[in-house]
Amino acid sequence: MKEKVDIEINRLVNKLTKDQKHDGSWAYPFETGISTDCYMIILLRTLEIEDEEDLIEVLVSRILRKQGKNGAWKIFHDEAEGNLTATVEACYALLYSGHRKKEDREIRLATRFIQRHGGLKEINMFAKVMLALTGQYKWPRFLPVPVKFILFPVSFPLNLFDLSLYARSNLVPILITADYKFSRKTKRSPDLSDLFLQRGDDGDWEAELTSWRSFQTPFGRGIGNLIGNPEQLHELALQRAEEYMLNRRESDGTFYSYFSATFLMIFALMARGYSKKDPIIIKAVEGLKSFQTNIGKQTHMQYTTANVWNTALISHAMQKAGVSSSATAIKKANQYLLGREQMKYGDWAIHNQDATPGGWGFSNINTFNPDLDDTTASLRSICSFASNTPIYRQAWDRGIQWAVSMQNDDGGWPAFEKNVDNTLLSWLPIEGGGSMLLDPSTADLTGRTLEFFGNDTHTDTYQPFIKRGVKWLLKNQAKDGSWYGRWGICYIYGTWSAITGLAAVKTRSNHPQVQKATQWLYAIQNQGGGWGESCKSDIEKKYVPLKESTRTHTAWALDALIAAEEKVTPEIKRGIAYLLETSEKVDWTTAYPKGQGLPGGFYIHYHSYEYLFPLLALANYRVKFC
Repeated sequence: MKEKVDIEINRLVNKLTKDQKHDGSWAYPFETGISTDCYMIILLRTLEIEDEEDLIEVLVSRILRKQGKNGAWKIFHDEAEGNLTATVEACYALLYSGHRKKEDREIRLATRFIQRHGGLKEINMFAKVMLALTGQYKWPRFLPVPVKFILFPVSFPLNLFDLSLYARSNLVPILITADYKFSRKTKRSPDLSDLFLQRGDDGDWEAELTSWRSFQTPFGRGIGNLIGNPEQLHELALQRAEEYMLNRRESDGTFYSYFSATFLMIFALMARGYSKKDPIIIKAVEGLKSFQTNIGKQTHMQYTTANVWNTALISHAMQKAGVSSSATAIKKANQYLLGREQMKYGDWAIHNQDATPGGWGFSNINTFNPDLDDTTASLRSICSFASNTPIYRQAWDRGIQWAVSMQNDDGGWPAFEKNVDNTLLSWLPIEGGGSMLLDPSTADLTGRTLEFFGNDTHTDTYQPFIKRGVKWLLKNQAKDGSWYGRWGICYIYGTWSAITGLAAVKTRSNHPQVQKATQWLYAIQNQGGGWGESCKSDIEKKYVPLKESTRTHTAWALDALIAAEEKVTPEIKRGIAYLLETSEKVDWTTAYPKGQGLPGGFYIHYHSYEYLFPLLALANYRVKFC
């Protein structure tokens, strides 16, 4: 077995080394289905940018390749018939592109699916906003969240910074466009009237907004506390919202380097009177175009890039697998990471005013939006350099201090911002609910942060902040022994993070809750030795098996069991055998999403995961049991 493990480790290391870019990073695609491809077509057509026909054509090709035989598009392989919102987005983009007409078979099949599943009224709220912006859907008569909301001070019980960064970056431009009821049609805009089920029905938000009315009281109370002329306050709110967007653009012109936020910002700026040819809008479009990536022979518009995340994880995994820190690949990776440490204050400082910058972000573009996951991942990678190289030691110390400072008051760790967990907001009737609107402590972030401190800093496990983190994890375990992971799929991911974190800070392996978690993992192992979990777990908020194993899920489960067990078990041996037997596996499970973006909305296929996590699990197995 050891010889086969060595061979597979060497194969994975060689594969990853070959794929490294000249700048030291790994730029594997951050794949998120077809929505961003569709929205890019819709944006280019709306702005009447005529010199992008080649880009539109290749995006149309990818969208069509993803269509199912029944005319629908799915956001993950085992989704029942298809996804209504994704199918509407695809149908609209294809028609707007001009490369498909209503009488074409693909459109007829898609139209039939949409009509059979409730029409445009049943799509998610973000897609309705997009349709309203492009003149295909009515804006609501009233707004439950008024634009003056942006003027509420941080001291007010409900304010803009009670929302997660993701929610803010999308909500602020929506507040502007909805206030103006802005929409823009062109001579090429398709007619989507046949996607409404009732004649004369061109969009009605009233039913879904009824449930928002209970939230109007705090908004109304806040507006009542604002001092000044109502018209002046209204214009001031619009100005503040505009400034919020413009002040948070990255060097490439994108808003927070997020596709959806930048798409919405462009429409918000036009609502404020900017020309579609304004340099700010042109630069934003160019920034979005730079998100292009190639997946095989297809072109995909990424939601953002994942270079820092990929690089930190891969460099660490390779070092765990025995690649020397003096190797060229590791030195180049760490030089890249060192240059991506974020030294600017961002919105994270609103709730963490005593901390100084020192974290890392997700993409190669990002400069003021660090997160816990990327920070601890980057610190793991540079760990061996920090002991004898002053410039790395300084980055190490800053990163450690920032990570400790970001611990929530409840003892767990969030992704982006501290104590953004106003539970009132989690009840708003928006797809994704609390997962989108809030940034609470999660098992995956808390577990991996503990794992970093335990394994890479050798922090005394009796430190109060470590004990509080452990207490949060143990308190938030599910009854079946698993933990839910917010940023991966889903319970296997969270359980892996929690177990490895608890083991790293010396939680005894026979602790009843650790034992319960390992027994849960054993119970869900597939007959072939692997593990697999469906994206449905996220939607149903309970573990749903995929009925097929994936190499990534198997690696997470194995790594957790290797950390928890003192001796190799038959189940671990079967899992290792599965990884060795499937080393060349390429099928739908390879491309199955392993990450979450917007729960129930879009999921992420990290192309790097198929290599780095099996490498990490095999490396840890070799060290402990071979």
